[in-house]
Amino acid sequence: MARIRAAFHDPDGARYGIPTFWWQGAPTGYATRRQLRERGLCPGGHPIAAQVLWQGVGGTRAAYLYRLDLARPKRTATPAVRAALANAMRARRTCPTCRRVRPYVIPRSLGECLSCAPSEAAA
Repeated sequence: MARIRAAFHDPDGARYGIPTFWWQGAPTGYATRRQLRERGLCPGGHPIAAQVLWQGVGGTRAAYLYRLDLARPKRTATPAVRAALANAMRARRTCPTCRRVRPYVIPRSLGECLSCAPSEAAA
């Protein structure tokens, strides 16, 4: 039995304000944010173009769609940004007590690495 809901078919947007389709009923040319990300794209600042509605757990669920022809390539991090992120992660792994870089992030609850922390606090 098909899961098509005629109540969710509003391609001109008269009922819901934007074009609305049922689950797996959207025409080609639209994609969700996740589908855009899989293709290496982003919405590019453009508004939501349509939506998909379906009955889910807890009520009506929605997925917003963006136009593929208006999507732009995702920005990639520059080498300087990548270096800054690597430095920040190294700082999170450096114990302030023994100054050793650990292979794990230092727990904020202890404030130091597991070797420097008192044994009852580390357990």
